Amino acid sequence: MSSLSNATRVKLKAISTATVATCLFKRGLKNQFIQGVVPLKKGRPNMVGEAFTLRYIPAREDLNPISVFKDKKHPQRVAVETCPKDAVLVMDSRKDARAASAGSILATRLMVRGAAGMVTDGGFRDATEIAGLNMPAYHQKPSAPTNLTLHQAIALNEPIACGDVAVFPGDVLLGDDDGVMVIPAHLVDEVAEECTEMTLYEEFVMKEVQKGKSIVGLYPLTDEKIKRNFEDWKAT
Repeated sequence: MSSLSNATRVKLKAISTATVATCLFKRGLKNQFIQGVVPLKKGRPNMVGEAFTLRYIPAREDLNPISVFKDKKHPQRVAVETCPKDAVLVMDSRKDARAASAGSILATRLMVRGAAGMVTDGGFRDATEIAGLNMPAYHQKPSAPTNLTLHQAIALNEPIACGDVAVFPGDVLLGDDDGVMVIPAHLVDEVAEECTEMTLYEEFVMKEVQKGKSIVGLYPLTDEKIKRNFEDWKAT
């Protein structure tokens, strides 16, 4: 059963990865932004979902012929068929995009099953087709279409590394046009609450800056008068 409440999910949908990065930095978490990963298509609503993980290792030829895909228990196939609704399939591909983490057929199956998105620090084949699906996807770059067996799917729903970030099953992923943040599960409610307030304040700051106001005392907020002005602005 998901521990991510609908109220928190809705809040995160309106929050940027940059704001979450600042919030987590205040808590001593400095390495939560997945490195080298970009959305296949920009301009989508935020991706929000709990992590369901899949780990790849370098393939060993005698153990990973193309015939392994006949196995109904193949970890990649099991991941696609068991990733929970509203979760994000997150793949550790060792930052190697030479072999595809998935293609358009697997991505479409995930979408139809109700996944919130998919993320790999490697690459996807059929990248243009995946970009056209009604589901956000993030990768490093498109994979070579024919390099099918450089990766070997080995483990499902255990802690992984993705883009130099530790991802634990159940952590919450937030994706926007900038990339993907990983929010530890036990912090997600308070992060969503604090970031909602931060986002509101940043809206106030932008309006003030556009009016010609100096950022001194305004950003970051250190001036008590400005703080009172913000509270009055919120009330309206």
